[in-house]
Amino acid sequence: MRREVFVVARDRPDLYRYLSQTFADARNVEVILDRRTDERRRAAEGGARERRQRERRRRHADDDEIRRIGYVFLTVE
Repeated sequence: MRREVFVVARDRPDLYRYLSQTFADARNVEVILDRRTDERRRAAEGGARERRQRERRRRHADDDEIRRIGYVFLTVE
């Protein structure tokens, strides 16, 4: 069954409540808060050299949409 998911920005609890109430009876719709946090890696302490040569995680277009409008809508099959 196809699922529809709204991922709502953490700083938009009003939008989260609204969407949760609006789609409360829809079986295939889920509304969740964005659980991601800021960059988890910290700068190396004591002058240690960064071992990773490049950033593995890329920002997706969804990140921009969450920042711009407060949510992103995904279809999960």
